[in-house]
Amino acid sequence: MSNKLVHNFHIPVMGLAYTIDSPIRVAQYGISSVVSIIDDEIIEKMRAFYSKKFNFNYETITKKVEDYRAERITAYLDMMDEIVTKKFNAFKDDLQKNKESLKSFTDMLPSSSDLKTGLQNILNKKGDWADAIKNLLETKLSPGEIDVNIMTKVDKDNFLKNEALPTMFNDAHASLRGFAKSKLSSSVVFSAGMNPRLYSYLEEFEDFYPDENGHLKKKIILKVSDFRSAMIQGNFLAKKGLWVSEYRIESGLNCGGHAFATEGILLGPIMEEFKQKKNELQASSHALMQNALQQKSRPTLAEALDIKISVQGGIGTAEEHEFLLSNYNVDTTGWGSPFLLVPEATSVDEETRTLLANAKEADFYLSNISPLGVPFNSVKGTTNELIKEKNSLRNRFGSSCPKKLLALSKEFSPEGVCTASKKYQDIKLADLEAQKDSLSEQQYQKKRNAITDKSCLCVGLVNSAYLEQNIEIKGEKQGVVVCPGPNLSYFDKEVSLSQMIKHIYGYDNILADTERPNIFVNELRLYVEYLRNEIFDFSEDITKSQIKKWENFRDNLLKGISYYENLFDETNFFKSNVSKIKSQLADYKLAICSIAIPKLELA
Repeated sequence: MSNKLVHNFHIPVMGLAYTIDSPIRVAQYGISSVVSIIDDEIIEKMRAFYSKKFNFNYETITKKVEDYRAERITAYLDMMDEIVTKKFNAFKDDLQKNKESLKSFTDMLPSSSDLKTGLQNILNKKGDWADAIKNLLETKLSPGEIDVNIMTKVDKDNFLKNEALPTMFNDAHASLRGFAKSKLSSSVVFSAGMNPRLYSYLEEFEDFYPDENGHLKKKIILKVSDFRSAMIQGNFLAKKGLWVSEYRIESGLNCGGHAFATEGILLGPIMEEFKQKKNELQASSHALMQNALQQKSRPTLAEALDIKISVQGGIGTAEEHEFLLSNYNVDTTGWGSPFLLVPEATSVDEETRTLLANAKEADFYLSNISPLGVPFNSVKGTTNELIKEKNSLRNRFGSSCPKKLLALSKEFSPEGVCTASKKYQDIKLADLEAQKDSLSEQQYQKKRNAITDKSCLCVGLVNSAYLEQNIEIKGEKQGVVVCPGPNLSYFDKEVSLSQMIKHIYGYDNILADTERPNIFVNELRLYVEYLRNEIFDFSEDITKSQIKKWENFRDNLLKGISYYENLFDETNFFKSNVSKIKSQLADYKLAICSIAIPKLELA
């Protein structure tokens, strides 16, 4: 399926299962979305669910099958492609027959869309318009992409009867193979940083190489936090004859899921660098790719392939959406967390969706619950949190760890153990008790919390999808873990897909009637808090390198403010708020300068 970019936004991956079936829900409208393919268990259960719903033959792929992880993923993606094609064709037929459906769809398209203009012209004409509609839809409308996400860090070794399996059976490797063997023509989104071993595995699959016409059946998207990372990763892949078709820039802190903070480099300056150096990135990758393709006796390309730039994290208004598109020349923007309030688009149980709609700014926070040891966006009051509190009263901590996707710690076993598991936490708590007499009460509690804070994300992040579809949840109760970005605090109600799309394009406004800071100001706030908390919570010996890191972080924030001051002087956007924004920037500059960075104590 080729996408003619019906919409200029996409729905990013959210957790393990919040977008597990989003393409089935929204692709027929031309909306692209991203499915996590790390958890083969929920993938197999969703394949069973949708096979029954659409009357497909279903045979379970059990764990007795040698390559069951990859086979489950391939089967689910192929089924999803079939369903999307079926729903897309039915939607086109409906548009040709039903004028109200046609008008509703036209109203949801961006004003810049050629398809929208064409449909409006036909709707304004009298007489028979069916043939004209059919021709226009055939040339201008295509389904949204069924893209997949692989978190590169979730790539543990797997074992069979205490024997390590070959690398190809690692979790992320098997997921990649499942996608590569599917009939999809779409993209894999790699997130959480570079994994050279996994990236090298891409060379094994024909679909990732361009044909003699420069066509790629399967494309690579890298989620990156800055230009330097994009250049390093893009060139690494280009040296293997592989092309990165899109760089997806995500705010380090103003996003959902894991928060990979930059060294204080803000989104605006990052986007500016991509805007100024995109051609350099493209030329560098092209030269390296040409050489690699030649060495592999593959077709070379006279001209560089296209590179798309997209951005996501904290976008909340049509004006912010349009500004990012026009000022930084991005191709699409990602709207993630707000779609958790759209039942037509995401897989969320009713209780969790109500919690998210009612949550206020103070309820969203960066937690330490992730076994990866990376700050994790959370919201207060989840069922997972409540169950953990009840268990703690019984002096019970940790999960039974049924899936072991994050069993990455080799501290106690070469097979790995998850830091959220009962096995791991029992050992660490026993060790801590042995040290208790040598610790202050504050030190003891801090170390204890660091152990018991961890939650089972493998189970918690998929339970919502099970609950929504009434799929049986086996094993001990874990509740729901949800990982929205802080921007969701400004959205306060469940909305329809049509309402959300109209909000994105400025035809409607669904924001709560509360004061919402500009996207750049809100991210700046989060970074100032992050720096302040990191210094306050730092408990190790302070070194020169640590002090330098904090100073560099502070200096980058101040440089970012200077960039924004010039930006808001020059742009024609945000005119109604520019004086307030500049006042807030000045306040944050003072706040940053007032943060006391520790000095090295002289002996």
